[in-house]
Amino acid sequence: MLTRKQFELLRFIHERLKESGVPPSFDEMKDALDLRSKSGIHRLITALEERGFIRRLPNRARAIEVIKLPESVGHGVMAGGRARGFTPSVIEGNLGRVRPPAPQEEDSARPVAVPVMGRIAAGTPIEAIQTKSSVVNVPPELLSAGDHFALEVRGDSMIEAGILDGDIALIRRSENAETGDIVVALVDEEEATLKRFRRRGASIALEPANASYEVRILPPNRVRIQGRLVGLMRRY
Repeated sequence: MLTRKQFELLRFIHERLKESGVPPSFDEMKDALDLRSKSGIHRLITALEERGFIRRLPNRARAIEVIKLPESVGHGVMAGGRARGFTPSVIEGNLGRVRPPAPQEEDSARPVAVPVMGRIAAGTPIEAIQTKSSVVNVPPELLSAGDHFALEVRGDSMIEAGILDGDIALIRRSENAETGDIVVALVDEEEATLKRFRRRGASIALEPANASYEVRILPPNRVRIQGRLVGLMRRY
């Protein structure tokens, strides 16, 4: 299943390759999808690459190859080198917005059951991630490509990032992170914490989003990334 933005980007790249044989620039992709920064494009491209829809060609700047296309919005594979049921995009003007895809099939709109793996500290460190304790039903549009789990947030160290005590954090499993990502970090294999990830020379910084808390600077061998934050659920 692809998210709407992933589908729009795949379609935009496909159409540009058909028209000119050259993939669009990151600025063109950003403008076409009405995103504020190119970092969002990087994340979408990585997700499409991990799902096997595109491939970045080595030793060629900006070179992207479309490997397969969805049979319908969010589903499908190539058959015999052709995409079945794929409706080409219509670009409004040279770099306008991609028109929204057709409505998804009913099944693709059903909530996804995501396992809740215990609590995560956004403040004073607590115990490491536990085993599955329950499930939460999540709208598919809140999730990205890949495997996900959920954690209940405890603490207030990320309140300036809009993450509050009691929120359910939706996490995409990943062992890697880019500077600026909010991640689940396992420190010394003992404590799990939700913080913003940054590299500082040879060290790793785990930054809170609350001036009352200090940044933790740690060597890489003490930190293991377990996932990236992709969404939040909150009950009022």
